[in-house]
Amino acid sequence: MPLEASPGNGLRRTRLYLKDGSFQVVLSYTVKGSNVFYLSAERGAEQEIIPLNLVDLEKTRTWEQQAQAQRSGAPAVQIDPELAKEEADRAAHSPEVAKDLHLPDEDSILVLDTYRGQPQLAILQQTDGELNRQQAHNILRQTLNPMAHAHQLVEIKGQTAPVQLHVADPEIYVRMDDEESEPARGGAFEVDTNGNRGRKIESPSPKSQYVIVRVDVRRDVRIVTSFSIGLLGSTKRQADVVETTRTLMPGGHWLKIVPKEPLSFGEYALIEVIDDKTVNTGVWDFGVRPTAGPNRDAILPEVRRAPSLAPRRSQP
Repeated sequence: MPLEASPGNGLRRTRLYLKDGSFQVVLSYTVKGSNVFYLSAERGAEQEIIPLNLVDLEKTRTWEQQAQAQRSGAPAVQIDPELAKEEADRAAHSPEVAKDLHLPDEDSILVLDTYRGQPQLAILQQTDGELNRQQAHNILRQTLNPMAHAHQLVEIKGQTAPVQLHVADPEIYVRMDDEESEPARGGAFEVDTNGNRGRKIESPSPKSQYVIVRVDVRRDVRIVTSFSIGLLGSTKRQADVVETTRTLMPGGHWLKIVPKEPLSFGEYALIEVIDDKTVNTGVWDFGVRPTAGPNRDAILPEVRRAPSLAPRRSQP
């Protein structure tokens, strides 16, 4: 393959797209045999090397043509609709929720927290007090009698949840499975508490409501108590129940949940309200404690860079 450089002697910044959908900001690049040599704009014009089979040259050239057209005032080059759709779908599967912090595509429920000034995504695990904790989204239906007094829904072992948030206004993200999702990576299952266990359903419903309930902390256990579904959305406030707003994010792959009021210090459970009589007793527990330490396995911001880069070669 002949040598090829871009964007010219002026060393204007451009994008070198990779086949995984990410890109590098570069000052120039050259194709030599089976490798691409480029000067990184992010690392002080250091020369880097990446295998040609990881680079999407067609997409790189298309972006260059568009950028050049915009600089010259000429009509922009039309992007291939299929390419644009793939780009939008990739972004929808793993949207950015804070600078350099993207939602992964393998966890079901995550919460945006801030620890020592750094945004982080904590992974919430589901429990019904009996099942082992898991990252999948399971549905265990239980009908609530609107006329019944408040009663225990779930008893969770321990006085504190494994995840402790440091902010009073967290953003919670629920992954909506699609046809390509694998159950082992967070797929949803419905468990009928009347005995019909293991019936798979396609996905959590975006029509479900979610409420955050303050739990009753006792010796070695936390008690999640029932509430009146019929009062949700009304002007009457229920003790220890924080209602939320929910927004289906572009692409329909994630549901964003935000509490309508700040959460005070304490222990909580996120509960899915399936319909006007039914809740999911597989809950997601967490605490709010600004002085807590970091959450284990939290997802941190990450600047996306090219994979499998070869070390820079010293010049003779």
